[in-house]
Amino acid sequence: MAENRFQKEGYWKVIVFSVIGASTVTYFSCSSCSHDGSKFLVTAFFSSVMWSIMWIGNSELTHYISKQISWVDYPVKRLIVGVISTVVFTILVAIGLLKSWEFAWDIKFSSYKEFVAISLIITFLISLFMHGREFLLQWKQSAVNAERYAKESMVATYENLKSQVNPHFLFNSLNALTNLVYEDQDKAVKFIKQLSEVYRYVLDTRDKEVVSLEEEVKFLNSYIYLQQIRFGDKLSIELSLNGLNTMVAPLALQMLIENAVKHNEVSEENNLHIKIYSDEGFIMVENNLQKKLQIGETSSGLGLENICKRYEFLCDTKVAIEQADNKFLVKLPIIPPRN
Repeated sequence: MAENRFQKEGYWKVIVFSVIGASTVTYFSCSSCSHDGSKFLVTAFFSSVMWSIMWIGNSELTHYISKQISWVDYPVKRLIVGVISTVVFTILVAIGLLKSWEFAWDIKFSSYKEFVAISLIITFLISLFMHGREFLLQWKQSAVNAERYAKESMVATYENLKSQVNPHFLFNSLNALTNLVYEDQDKAVKFIKQLSEVYRYVLDTRDKEVVSLEEEVKFLNSYIYLQQIRFGDKLSIELSLNGLNTMVAPLALQMLIENAVKHNEVSEENNLHIKIYSDEGFIMVENNLQKKLQIGETSSGLGLENICKRYEFLCDTKVAIEQADNKFLVKLPIIPPRN
């Protein structure tokens, strides 16, 4: 890894440049060095080491700080920490080099202050380039991520809408409604109201990145009502998310229920049980596994993949998927509320 990074950053070029630059500066700035070969070599070598350490050290320091503090999210904090760390690093390295050189060659430098001051000037010039480069790279990456998220969000929105507003879902809902009209008119009225709530929520959230869990659960109750009217006791959905303060990707929980219903047998002999609860920083969606031999609807396989990709942009923790012989579990990371 270190070797790859050394090659990637082109540090060998830095070393070559330092040797050539330090030798040239030494030759023209040190009058006695041009007549004393050993003194020229010692001085040029010392300058080369100093330039190399300052450049490579500040580059690595800048890279590390940028990983910890984003230029895009915290520009002022990043600038202050960058300046302070650069000054401290430069002073420590400059004094350390002077002490090491004095010990190794048994010589005494006349002025530490002058040397440290020159080192700070050189370092700030180097750091100006390094910090500017990191800022531009992070800004560029932020723009790329935003564009990528927009594309993924469009695909996810399309899949969400297709998951709800498709002939199968509408046909099954209307078929259940037809039976209810003759059997129980009051329940039919409630069914229509819940169906309208589902469609309204789908349309209202199509442009949102996240929604509160409270909103999602309210919609989910309407969706669960429609599914249980359709399947009756053959489908049980246990929702235990009371008091959990979090954000979720819109329709993510619904898509996981839809996925479980679509891929598993739901019958009198094989009831489908779905549990939705929270545990260890995740919202867990768990169902017993009883795969259908044949799936009536053609599955694109993109629903679960889209949920995973959307959560990659919403938080640092990835969606976890676990499958055992008799259980399928999807773990959605809990996203703190946004101010």
